[in-house]
Amino acid sequence: MTSTSTPDTVGRAALLVLADGRFPAGGHAHSGGAEAAVKAGRITDAASLAAFCRGRLHTAGLTAAGLAAAAALGHDPCELDAAADARTPSPALRAVARKLGRQMMRAARAAWPCAELDSLATAFPRGAHQPIVLGVAARAAGLGPEDAAHCVAYETVSGPATAAVRLLSLDPFRATAVLARLAPEMDRVAERAAAAARQGVDALPAASAPLLDITAEQHAAWPVRLFAS
Repeated sequence: MTSTSTPDTVGRAALLVLADGRFPAGGHAHSGGAEAAVKAGRITDAASLAAFCRGRLHTAGLTAAGLAAAAALGHDPCELDAAADARTPSPALRAVARKLGRQMMRAARAAWPCAELDSLATAFPRGAHQPIVLGVAARAAGLGPEDAAHCVAYETVSGPATAAVRLLSLDPFRATAVLARLAPEMDRVAERAAAAARQGVDALPAASAPLLDITAEQHAAWPVRLFAS
């Protein structure tokens, strides 16, 4: 049988694979700061979850989306990794980013084997920052910077939303509604991130969320926790 796929349809399918929460990159074990926010009483229901996700999207999410978009464009991943370190003041979050980068690398090399992923794995045996690995994986899959940025924007909010269902026994329909209503903002963040990436590494966003950094350090010291971060 002759395939009727076009480059656009192949790209669209690859984007769905990369953004799928079942892609075995380890994200399911992380709450994106939601566990600490629930314990502190900052997430109690769907409305406060939406506020948390919106704040995360426009700060840490924008920064990570820019890094992923730049990697998808082919910018030097070593330079990008240094830029990611500079934008991640929390040692706990740097460790998480590299751990998730290692797991993303394993999945990406299985799905889209290529020399660029092999070189990145060799350069960072303990793991590059996850958004950079995701961006290189997107490039290997034939995706562009907007695609990589959209993946990051989505995972920035979908992780906390999924975690809140488990942490609060939140109605999953309401959690999904939060994500749906944030969709236009995810689009804008992805577009802004990709536009910055096209201007070079020095133009990448560096938006920060100090409270996420502080609570990440606290969460890492908890003797008992449901999520790894």
